[in-house]
Amino acid sequence: MTTKRLPQSELKRRRRLLMDMMGDNAIAIVPSANELIRNRDVHYPFRQDSDFMYLTDFPEPEAVAVLIPGREQGEFIMFCRERDVEKEIWNGWRVGQEGAVSDYGADDAFPIEDIDEILPGLLEQQKRVYYTMGRYTAFDGRLLDWVNQLRANSRIGRSAPHQFIDLEFLVHDMRLFKSRSEVALMRRAAEVSIRAHTRAMRVCRPGMTEYQIEAEILHTFRQADTEPAYPSIVGGGINSCILHYTDNCCELRDGDLLLIDAGAEYSGYASDVTRTFPVNGRFSGPQRAIYEVVLAAQEAAIENALPGRHWNEPHEAAVKVLTEGLRDIGLLNGDAAQLIEDEDYKKFFMHKTGHWLGLDVHDVGDYKVDEDWRILEPGMVLTVEPGLYMPPHSNDLDERWRHIGVRIEDDVLITREGNEVLSDGLPKKVDDIEALMADG
Repeated sequence: MTTKRLPQSELKRRRRLLMDMMGDNAIAIVPSANELIRNRDVHYPFRQDSDFMYLTDFPEPEAVAVLIPGREQGEFIMFCRERDVEKEIWNGWRVGQEGAVSDYGADDAFPIEDIDEILPGLLEQQKRVYYTMGRYTAFDGRLLDWVNQLRANSRIGRSAPHQFIDLEFLVHDMRLFKSRSEVALMRRAAEVSIRAHTRAMRVCRPGMTEYQIEAEILHTFRQADTEPAYPSIVGGGINSCILHYTDNCCELRDGDLLLIDAGAEYSGYASDVTRTFPVNGRFSGPQRAIYEVVLAAQEAAIENALPGRHWNEPHEAAVKVLTEGLRDIGLLNGDAAQLIEDEDYKKFFMHKTGHWLGLDVHDVGDYKVDEDWRILEPGMVLTVEPGLYMPPHSNDLDERWRHIGVRIEDDVLITREGNEVLSDGLPKKVDDIEALMADG
């Protein structure tokens, strides 16, 4: 199986839409991500910059995409590495200039080594530069040097752009709305995540280690031509109460819960899924009580993740259910409305109920527009992930509640009719989880 790519027609449409918003006398400059050193001369696995990927799907470092609306010689220009037989023997194939044109839709392509000679001429006569300043500081300096070169030669008729506009302002709003092709990739990523979590539930036994469960998840990801969208959280017992626990090094004990937050990335698009289940396959009474409150909160949040609702409504619904549930089982006391107003629930639930999802796990897109919560619209994808975490060192917490951390997370697409849970099919009801683990 090979990783599926988006059709070039869609990438071309994205670039066309961006250039239409830019208007005439404008240029957009988008550098690729840099390779990062892991240790000495060993690199981390390369992952492309998400904005660069969104506009080009080009897979290599040392590349720069340039968009110039209305340029007669071609509006989409790519600077990239040249083909090099010797380097390809050591490090793998390169796309090269011909491939940038034939396979990635560039109108023209030049060696990256020639950018200092060519790009200043492309900047000349343009009034506005669309660029994300601050992401790659070394490239920031090069761009400013090119502009200053033009300014220094104004007496001989050269002109420099006089306005810099944040490219993210346009591109990130575009990325917030997923096309059918993007949803198909995200649905595939979610399907693989379902398989990985299911495998983890089936094999989990007391005495195993967190890293052994993580290995089962990674095996499933790679078998399906995906990779982790983020470092997997595999936290048993007290570690389930650590929100971003990634050590994954401890033994799984009989009677503890195991919280797994792990998602596959497919063709650049992420899934983000969390399940919590008992290491021995059977929930204890306190574990089940906490779990049922979180599950009810998640169901209420998903019911409020609808077109026309605002971003915070799913969170508000989850908070209401969590607070009432904590009160009902005796972990909070008082009127639910007052407890919510006083934010007493934050002792046990200290994060938001979700985030945008897409090319980035915590994907781009404003959560508020003009100080108001953003209205949910078809094509948006968000996570829904309420949780409760019992503080392990709280002196006023009864022993039976300690070491219980529960989070349940699914990926939700907003549709015209309502929503679609992309990660639906992965058990999350208590009886279903226990039945799956009993089957082994």
